[in-house]
Amino acid sequence: MTSDGFTTCLWFDGQAEEAAAFYTSIFKNSRLGRVGRYTEAGPGPAGSVMAVEFEANGQKFVALNGGPEFRFNEAISFQLFCADQQELDHYWARLTEGGAEVACGWLRDKFGVSWQVIPAGLVERLSDPDPEKAQRVTAAMLSMVKFDFAALDRAYAGE
Repeated sequence: MTSDGFTTCLWFDGQAEEAAAFYTSIFKNSRLGRVGRYTEAGPGPAGSVMAVEFEANGQKFVALNGGPEFRFNEAISFQLFCADQQELDHYWARLTEGGAEVACGWLRDKFGVSWQVIPAGLVERLSDPDPEKAQRVTAAMLSMVKFDFAALDRAYAGE
């Protein structure tokens, strides 16, 4: 391989530049990179944005203006593990701007990309060796749209 790690390519219908700017405005350790433009060879209009390289939270991406053929769906999502309620609320608010809340910590942003905004430690609690604790946390989680740290803590503690 000629580079470290992987680069995720996200397919947009004319919104690649807007999407790259949106994502880099939300996450620390983010930056916009090169912008490639279509030439007379097409398939897009000459001079229009073909692709934008960017990093969001240190992850490498390319936003590609590929056309209307493909749409995002929940089969692929990005997980954000948050340290506290304030951090979770921040990402939830920013990513749902123009998007939609779904369920169990899932949301779709304004471009249709799915995200899971999750409290750090939730997965460990869901798989706790004490089946009663795991069941209580699972039941609490399933009742939520946006996660509530305090409510999940209470469920885990049996309160």
